[in-house]
Amino acid sequence: MPKTNDNPFTRFRVVKSTPRIGAEILDIDLSHVDDALFSELHQAFLENQVLFFRDQKITREQQRALASRFGNLHVHPAAPHLEEDQAAFIIHTHKESKINNGGVWHTDVSCDREPPMATMLHLHVVPPLGGDTLFNSMYAAYEDLSDRMQKFLSGLVAVHDGEQVYRGRYSDRGVDDSDTEYPKSEHPIIRTHPETGRQSLYVNRIFTSHIKGMKPAESRALLAFLYDHAEQPAFQMRFKWSQNDIAFWDNRCVQHLAVWDYWPHERKGIRYTIKGDQPFHREA
Repeated sequence: MPKTNDNPFTRFRVVKSTPRIGAEILDIDLSHVDDALFSELHQAFLENQVLFFRDQKITREQQRALASRFGNLHVHPAAPHLEEDQAAFIIHTHKESKINNGGVWHTDVSCDREPPMATMLHLHVVPPLGGDTLFNSMYAAYEDLSDRMQKFLSGLVAVHDGEQVYRGRYSDRGVDDSDTEYPKSEHPIIRTHPETGRQSLYVNRIFTSHIKGMKPAESRALLAFLYDHAEQPAFQMRFKWSQNDIAFWDNRCVQHLAVWDYWPHERKGIRYTIKGDQPFHREA
């Protein structure tokens, strides 16, 4: 059984998932979050990159209110949403599903000019087996690169394109996107976290199309190396869901992958994402 880490938190207990990423927050009720509790949650979030909360029986309105404390809510550019709440993204995979949301390593909606800073997922239906989510620290991925590679990458910019991801993706859920223009943005390959100041690797298999200013073959080769490097098990942790669990991750320094190994069973919940800022790189 992992031991709790030494920390200044007084309103809950923190149990580290791995030395590099992730923590379970114990002895907490997210239906009642005052200013002091929120301050400690924010600190724990920045320190651990992804937080997990077990058996939180909160309503969608309470989840929305909690997510909103971290910032304004983001509306997904492609996925269908609740009529009464455009920021609510229903995650639902079942035996008739054509796709599984998040089935490749990625950071959420990185094609936006100002990608979401964080995502909060509350699962209400979980399969009897499987359905885990993997998380990967992009701080660790950056720090494991050689000094020479870090310096080389620090001047490079990559293009993140929503077209290659979203066109027709939600047609089985009634979305007609024939007139939709999906976002496309340029972001530094090495991203500086605006709150911690730490550097992280910021490219992913789903959204990143190419590296600006490189020949196609050069871009493909370098991106292939970076993807393989970022997805190493040494930087990862795996979360096994139970009903009513919540995961809250920092898209500025974390990638994730939702494993679809539970067909024909069902997995369902509500996701809120919080608006972020435009990625930037600042020399350490």
